[in-house]
Amino acid sequence: VPKLPVPPLQQTLRMYLQCMKHLVPEEQFRKTKVIVEQFGIAGGLGESLQQILEERREKTTNWVFNYWLDDMYLNNRLALPVNSSPAIIFARQYFKDVNDQLRFAANLISGVQDYKALLDTHALPVDFARGQLSGHPLCMKQYYGLFSSYRLPGHTKDTLVAQKSSVMPEPEHIIVACNNQFFVLDVVINFRRLSEGDLFTQLRKIAKMAENEEEMLPPIGLLTTDGRTEWAEARTILMKDSTNRDSLDMIERCICLVCLDSPSGVELNDTNMALQLLHGGGYHKNGANRWYDKPMQFVVGRDGVCGTVCEHSPFDGIVLVQCTEHLLKHMKESSKKLVRADSVSELPAPRRLRWKCSPEIQAHLASSAEKLQRIVKNLDFIAYKFENYGKEFIKKQKISPDAYIQVALQLAFYRCHKRLVPTYESASIRRFDEGRVDNIRSATSEAFAFVKAMTDDKTALS
Repeated sequence: VPKLPVPPLQQTLRMYLQCMKHLVPEEQFRKTKVIVEQFGIAGGLGESLQQILEERREKTTNWVFNYWLDDMYLNNRLALPVNSSPAIIFARQYFKDVNDQLRFAANLISGVQDYKALLDTHALPVDFARGQLSGHPLCMKQYYGLFSSYRLPGHTKDTLVAQKSSVMPEPEHIIVACNNQFFVLDVVINFRRLSEGDLFTQLRKIAKMAENEEEMLPPIGLLTTDGRTEWAEARTILMKDSTNRDSLDMIERCICLVCLDSPSGVELNDTNMALQLLHGGGYHKNGANRWYDKPMQFVVGRDGVCGTVCEHSPFDGIVLVQCTEHLLKHMKESSKKLVRADSVSELPAPRRLRWKCSPEIQAHLASSAEKLQRIVKNLDFIAYKFENYGKEFIKKQKISPDAYIQVALQLAFYRCHKRLVPTYESASIRRFDEGRVDNIRSATSEAFAFVKAMTDDKTALS
């Protein structure tokens, strides 16, 4: 795939003014235009900065990649739940008992192993663009961050750590969160990949261990729900103790997390299921049964709330969707077989991760719990289903469904506020090497003309 180009300076400035003209008052636009023209004069600041970008393009795989990664994610100090980490909700499951829940989880882990094997052998088929650029191959690098990266909290900036198999052995374990406790589940033992039956056996052991009140440890996962600087401070304290260092190392190097959630105790409609995945319902429900720094967390709730929560920095939505669809297809095909516990008593018992908590860490936990409750309380969210028509009707009108929705959003906002504002819609630029996404500015002058016409009583609509 080709390198991402640097757009010509004058084109960038022209587009910027075009985007701003109808969004700001006339006087402000006149001032903006003067500043932009001054910036773009021959031999001026704009040209020298443009040259720096063009030189950067020659030296790097993708000139914008690190700017994007830092500004969108790693420099951001906000907590990950709700603010950054997206989720995908699976169809609600109906588990008869705990064993049913664990069978589903074992099936899911087996699917993860299959998908990871495709990645490890570079056997994943290449994605191709659709629409106007149909047939163009897309950059596949984001897929390789799904199970082999970790977002390490920093005091001023986080670090995206990629595991390199040349430096350290490939991870052969996942972390299972159950009852706010964390367990190491080896998925490869003595060079043999565990069968679904083996996984089910091990998950049953974990569920039993998690019920043991005497062994219960503080809910350390809560710390990952905090602001990034606060979590970095808490992690620095944890790292002073070798027990904590070992536990953190096991989590940071795992393939993924599987979160065996307790029943949420709420009516399971689309809205409440989405909330469970976005923030776990708060610290007194499943909010601490997570580790938000890990890119892939699979939630399997006892009440049938299941889905994926992801840390967004290594990859974008379409990669998460493709991976999830592959897993669901695998699970559907293999769920026809009834999985029984394999009678292999020689399997070593899963290990509970241990924590040594100083009074400082206890204080951090109390603060994290309080802030998570604030996030839960501040989120005003409803999953609304529009059932009058769908994209097929829109296509029959010879309109792009995406364009239709974008213009509808502009109209809705204008009806409420009598103005438009800068609007961001993601567009994939994966047809370029290391491409992520760029910004479609959908509050165009044409959209502005349309919404004014739609809200003008004098306009004849036909």
